[in-house]
Amino acid sequence: MKKELKTNVMRILEKEKVDYKAHYYSHGKEVVDGVTVAELTGQNPDYVFKTLVTVSNKKEYFVFVLPVAKELDLKKAAKAVGAKSIEMIHVKDINKITGYIRGGCSPVGMKKQFVTTYHETAQHNPVIMVSGGKIGTQVECKPDELLAITRGQYADICKD
Repeated sequence: MKKELKTNVMRILEKEKVDYKAHYYSHGKEVVDGVTVAELTGQNPDYVFKTLVTVSNKKEYFVFVLPVAKELDLKKAAKAVGAKSIEMIHVKDINKITGYIRGGCSPVGMKKQFVTTYHETAQHNPVIMVSGGKIGTQVECKPDELLAITRGQYADICKD
């Protein structure tokens, strides 16, 4: 792999000795949705996960990682992290809070370590793919290894 193609996410995975496989896809200037990312990388959408960042009524930030075709259930998600209520952060705040841009947000390597919750289906998959830290890049890892390095948990956080 060419050195310039490595992202900070990949460097962190290597430092933590987490095996990963990088996937790249072509994109225009617009952010593409996760289902399209799954198509562009030739992956099953059930194995491709998106990273969403929320804020609680107490101004605590929480990260949720879920299959790209699913929707976050804010009530279930709040319950999973012990918050009274949560809402999505504003798009304009993504970079300030996480260090990532919209469409390139990864649960690995954010500016701070936030409580991270993965949808419970992840634990049944042999691998999952998450953003590699920039648009056009995905990393495929074993879910339990991602969970360990992000100090995450599994929970039912999606709408039925």
